[in-house]
Amino acid sequence: MTDREVLDTILTRAASPWMDGSGRLSDVVLSSRVRLARNLKDVPFPHLLRGDDAKEVMFRIRKAIDSVNGKGAWGLLHFVDLEDLTHLDRMVLVEKHLISPQHAQPGAGKGLAFREDEVLDIMINEEDHIRLQCLYSGLELEEAWVAASGMDDLLEEVLPFAYSDRLGYLTACPTNAGTGLRASVMVHLAGLSMAGQVGRVLTAVNKVGLVVRGLYGEGTEGQGNVFQISNQITLGQTEKEIIDNLSTVAQQVVSEEKRMRETLLRSNRQEVEDRVWRSMGILTNARALTSKEAMKLWSDVRMGVDMGIIPNLTVKQINEVMVMSRPHFVQKVSGREMPPSERDTKRAELIRHHLSTKSR
Repeated sequence: MTDREVLDTILTRAASPWMDGSGRLSDVVLSSRVRLARNLKDVPFPHLLRGDDAKEVMFRIRKAIDSVNGKGAWGLLHFVDLEDLTHLDRMVLVEKHLISPQHAQPGAGKGLAFREDEVLDIMINEEDHIRLQCLYSGLELEEAWVAASGMDDLLEEVLPFAYSDRLGYLTACPTNAGTGLRASVMVHLAGLSMAGQVGRVLTAVNKVGLVVRGLYGEGTEGQGNVFQISNQITLGQTEKEIIDNLSTVAQQVVSEEKRMRETLLRSNRQEVEDRVWRSMGILTNARALTSKEAMKLWSDVRMGVDMGIIPNLTVKQINEVMVMSRPHFVQKVSGREMPPSERDTKRAELIRHHLSTKSR
């Protein structure tokens, strides 16, 4: 298949490997991500580049990627110029966590190199010249770091990265300088939310130097009780220290969530089961659903699957509803843009059909 054909397959499938429920503690940790920011030496940062200069940077990076493509254990990367994609295509890539909302904005010289399995991709000319990221299911920060670091080493053999002996890797935003490493875990905190305790736990996370963001990162909200926890400091710590610290805190958050789920079941099992099955009933029967409503219901059902309340549905199957609920994905699989009311009807139809065939 051509690069574009591979991309079209990704844009119209709800499943992604990071959703399959594998990996450690995946009943709470949906995914682990490691992202590295890199820039070319003696080249202005992307926000200072004019159109032709940005395209030249993209060309240089693509050429470098082609020269290392398929080497090592990091797989084959495909490539697309984001200018060749529609706004709808770019927004689906955001919804699938392959690019950032910032990268989806129009602009010359923006590219994306990606693996067919969506585990590894490289954003070109986002905030930095290179944003390399790896996404794994469950709490697998070390695995993600090994993959990201391996690809980073290959690229550094053929590209001159901007680096200071005193400051480390130089980045467009000073908060990313040093290692250039942002590690994050996406957690589902339905039990803590149900008990009214999620704010307490997330406040404690902030106090230990980590930052909590919404479903799609900085500036987004935590829909469906899903939050991203990431490191705030990239300078003055080693990559191992950043990974280890985040992993430790993530395990503590998981323990709090699991403890709360157990407490809820012991103290009021009937109420929990009723809430889970009511949400399942709406998802499998509703004729119209907004994206926020679908994510709220998804959260209850996902917790029900994890707790064994709903036995005939896998984590992978319910996680696909996350993507199906997204407004741009709904339009992409329908083949056209839609007004909100029509999207709500189509969303409900997609989810209803998906769950009715999977939960029997």
